[in-house]
Amino acid sequence: MGVSNNTIAAQAKTPVKKRSQFQETWRRLKKNRMAMVGLTVVVLLILMSIFADFIFDYETVVIKQNTAIRLQGPSADHWLGTDEFGRDILARMVHGSRVSLAVGVVAVSIALVIGGSLGATAGFYGGKVDNVIMRCMDILLAVPSLLLNITIVSALGPSIFNLMLAIAISSVPGYARIVRSAVLQVRDQEFVEAARCIGANNFEIISSHIIPNCMAPIIVQVSLKVASAILSTSGLSFLGLGVKAPTPEWGAMLSGGRAYLRNAPHLTIFPGIAIIITILSLNLLGDGLRDALDPKLKK
Repeated sequence: MGVSNNTIAAQAKTPVKKRSQFQETWRRLKKNRMAMVGLTVVVLLILMSIFADFIFDYETVVIKQNTAIRLQGPSADHWLGTDEFGRDILARMVHGSRVSLAVGVVAVSIALVIGGSLGATAGFYGGKVDNVIMRCMDILLAVPSLLLNITIVSALGPSIFNLMLAIAISSVPGYARIVRSAVLQVRDQEFVEAARCIGANNFEIISSHIIPNCMAPIIVQVSLKVASAILSTSGLSFLGLGVKAPTPEWGAMLSGGRAYLRNAPHLTIFPGIAIIITILSLNLLGDGLRDALDPKLKK
C-alpha cells in the first residue's frame, strides 16, 4: 500500500525528540562493554562498602581476635581464610573497601575543589595571576607525590583524615592544570561574551557558564584520580603510614601478611586481588567516560 502525501507531510512536521547530553553520553557508554564491566564492579564495591555492617558485624567478626583459628586457609566457615590473629579475611576486606573508597572519594573531592578553583581562576584571568598560580603548581609537581604524601603524613601523624589531606594536596596540581586548560578553550566563546554583556560578574561567568562547559575532562579525571588515590592509600598503609590498627584496610592487610608469605600466602593474595580489580575497574570506567564524552567521537 502506498503512503499518502498527507501522511508523509505529517511525519515530516513531527518534531524529533532530541536526546539530552546525559542520555547521549549514557547511550555511548553502554556500547563500551569493558566500561560497563568497570561500572558494574564499582557499583558493587560502593554497595558493599555502604552495607558492610549488615554483611559482617564489625565488633564480633572484623576486629575480634581468635588465635585458635589463626592462619587458616579458605574453608566453608571462612571463605578467604583467617589472618595472623584469627580474624576473617573476607569480613576485613569488605570493611576495608569502605576505608579505601572513602579516602579516595574524599581526597579527590578536596583536590577537585581546591585545584579546580585555582585552575579556573588562572585560566580565566591569565597574566600575572595565571603565572603565579601555575608556578606554585609546578613547585608541587616537582615533588614526587609519594614522597610528598609520606612527608605530610609523617609530620601530621598517621590517621584517616591526614591520609585524605596528604593525597588531596598532592592531587591539586593535576586538577589545576586540567581545569585551566579547559577554561582557556572556552573563555573566549560567544556565550561568555554574551554573559559579560548582560552584566554578569566574573564569579557568575566562571561558575555558571565556563565550569559547566568544562565538565567532560573533569569527570574523566575524577574517575582516574579516585583509582590513583586508592592506590596511594594502600601504598601508605603498606608502609605503616595509613589507618591505625585494628581498622581494616587493604594496604595494611598486605603489610601484615608479608611475614607469612610462605606459610599463608592467602593473607596477601586476596587483598592484592581486591586492589587490582578496583583500580582496573575505575580505569576502565574512566576510559569509557573519556570516549563517551569526547566530542570528536560523536559521529
